[in-house]
Amino acid sequence: MPTRITLIVGNPANPAEFEKVYADVRRAAEAFPKLQRVESAKVWPKEDGTPTPAYRTLDLYFASYDDASAAVATPAAGAVFGGLQGAQVEITGLFSEIE
Repeated sequence: MPTRITLIVGNPANPAEFEKVYADVRRAAEAFPKLQRVESAKVWPKEDGTPTPAYRTLDLYFASYDDASAAVATPAAGAVFGGLQGAQVEITGLFSEIE
């Protein structure tokens, strides 16, 4: 079953500095084995300009749950998650079956 890993990234204290780190995180994510597609998005603020609970999302697509699970046990995953933790942002990760 096709599987998507979604990383929801909270608001950084310094968005400009975070974007520098995020560029490396995205490159590292592209090295996941059996990765089929990457989608990266910046979340729009609310209509009044205040931030939403999320700053960015990163979606990683795989052919199967097994492929996605194996990918998060690789050195590339260490670079992705380590980079986000080093940026001191809150991260929520979801594995989803694509219907």
